[in-house]
Amino acid sequence: MAFHVRDRETDRLVRELAAKHRIGLTEAIKRAVIRELQREADAIPLRTRLAALRREVLRRPATGQEADKVFFDDLSSG
Repeated sequence: MAFHVRDRETDRLVRELAAKHRIGLTEAIKRAVIRELQREADAIPLRTRLAALRREVLRRPATGQEADKVFFDDLSSG
């Protein structure tokens, strides 16, 4: 599971990040990768992300029950 970094600049950058945050090299790499993956996920337009959520919700079967207005009104008044 080990990585071997042969690029001097990459090695320097990872060490700089680790030193700046006072963390180990593995943690520095992990944080950098997590941030990059999140940045890419955030680059997906909101409309596209919401469409995926909508499809997921619509796949669930309808219960056939009506919403209880009194219950929901009580939630909003609290």
